[in-house]
Amino acid sequence: MLARADSSPPRQFSNSPGPSTLLPTATAPSRKRKQSAISGHVASSPAPDQVEIPTERTETLVLPARNDLSARPRLSISRFPVFPSDSPDVYHATEQLAMNRIGFKYSPAGISPEGSVLPCVTIESLPKSYRVSWEDRSPFVKVTADGLGLAGDKGFRSARGNAPIREGKWYMEVRVEQGGGSRPAVESNTRREGSHVRLGWARREAPLNGPVGLDGYSYGIRDKTGEKVTLSRCRPYGRPFGTGDVIGMYICLPDRRKPSSDPYDPAHIKRERIPIDFKGQEYFESLEYPQSKEMSSLMDYSGKAANATSVPSAVASGKKSTTTKNLPNRGRGNKPSTEPPASRQLPILPESYIAFFINGECQGIAFQDIYDYLPLRNPDASRKAKSTRRNREGAREHKENPFDDGSLGYYPFVSLFNDARVRMNPGPNFDFPPPPDVDSLLKGETVEDWKDVTWRPVCERYSEFMEEQWALDVEEEKEAKAELEERDVVDATEARKQAQRERRRQQAAARRTAKKPQTAATSKAGSARETPQRGSSVGSPRASTAPDERAGSLLAVPEPRQYGGSHTGYAHIPSPAPTVASSVDNQGGRSGYNTDSRPDTPAGFTPDIVPVQPTRQLQPWTEFDMRNM
Repeated sequence: MLARADSSPPRQFSNSPGPSTLLPTATAPSRKRKQSAISGHVASSPAPDQVEIPTERTETLVLPARNDLSARPRLSISRFPVFPSDSPDVYHATEQLAMNRIGFKYSPAGISPEGSVLPCVTIESLPKSYRVSWEDRSPFVKVTADGLGLAGDKGFRSARGNAPIREGKWYMEVRVEQGGGSRPAVESNTRREGSHVRLGWARREAPLNGPVGLDGYSYGIRDKTGEKVTLSRCRPYGRPFGTGDVIGMYICLPDRRKPSSDPYDPAHIKRERIPIDFKGQEYFESLEYPQSKEMSSLMDYSGKAANATSVPSAVASGKKSTTTKNLPNRGRGNKPSTEPPASRQLPILPESYIAFFINGECQGIAFQDIYDYLPLRNPDASRKAKSTRRNREGAREHKENPFDDGSLGYYPFVSLFNDARVRMNPGPNFDFPPPPDVDSLLKGETVEDWKDVTWRPVCERYSEFMEEQWALDVEEEKEAKAELEERDVVDATEARKQAQRERRRQQAAARRTAKKPQTAATSKAGSARETPQRGSSVGSPRASTAPDERAGSLLAVPEPRQYGGSHTGYAHIPSPAPTVASSVDNQGGRSGYNTDSRPDTPAGFTPDIVPVQPTRQLQPWTEFDMRNM
């Protein structure tokens, strides 16, 4: 099942040996087309000369199994974005893209070659160079076709580059085309404030609908005052800048550490992503890295400096007003927090720093020992067991990734306020090239001590990043094949066990079926034998032992036990059982159960010896006894 293809026209960059059939084309969206989409009809994409940005939201669906993708074209370049050639505006919104939203991120994907286990692989999008990311920017930031020009609209909106900085020393420039509080030369502009720019570096967790320096995940510089800002706290740093100025951005990160033997070390690289179809183009969808509570706790305003320029006047004076009476307490007093303290330590990158240049003039180190871009290690108590296995077509549901997925790092981050415009210059040709050794300049060393160029232009990072992503694709394919082989072995073993169980059930059923006639015959024969016995006991006379012989055997009494040589013992001891013999014996009218009277003591009986009554054998009742009673 595929998503409804109400998308923009595909760019035919397919050069793979797979099928070259593209999605069908159709006219621009209309009311009938919307109704057909609602009724379940699969509409087609518009023709290239009839491009219109769709206004309705398009359904995104997970791609089907690998075997169902053979009819789709295998692309090495993403179809999107598509820029209309007849538009007078050079800045475009590119709404046909799957843009990153709160909690999700997207990257272009293509159908895997034949024989692959995984359905999709990583592909590029045009232009194949360092630029702003088509997907990783606010929808309110418009871009040019080359991905280097950016324009803002209504409030602070931000955009990230298309490759992260993970280690090393890198430099790039950004030219401010409109900023510093200036207003565009348009009569219809009635905004109260002018255009402003903030530039810096940010991690993946930094929000796109906010300025750089909003939290601890980004570090930047302001155009209005030249201050540096992070955690929404401004500090004096450099001089102001505005329209026409060129800002150089330098970052130095230590070598990326190798993962430890701990299987839960976040430095291990592992990707958790799902291939989806969005408007006829394959994408990888994954969960965005969430902000940690430890980093959020750094935003506590109770520990803010009193002379910070970003403190609101009402809060700094300590006076409550009608407009702030319902706001949370942000610095009035030292009330203890009810939330438990952060339990995990925030690691930093040692010997890391960020510096800025304004028209080639170094402003010094702005930030030093910045926070590590790896996620915090999950505590053992909160870690959940992963017992589910991957389906044959790959992952089918999202889950948080506690490891590095290869996209973590510090990105160039551009924040635009109102109608601000900038143009990125990732190199290699710069308007104001920095010195060969920026570190020596920042340390105050003389020019004679400088050696070869120690930094690299950011433009070289794009090719490295794509090579890293393709290497991860190869590694994932190997792991998927090994997992598939292991699963085939498990499935074969389970199939054999199931066949054995089924065979045993069939054998047991056959035995039960064969045993039923034999059981019926045995029951019939037994009933035939029992019928005459029951008849003889009712009507026929008994021809067994004579009554006299039975009586004689029943009246026999065993001899008493002797107690010594001089003791003659009792000649007769009555039986306690109510037999015929006990009832006819002459005992002077006394019952055998009467213990009040004792028989006379025989001669020679020694009183010290107590006679013990021998154990008698109880005789069963018979028909003879019943007749004689």
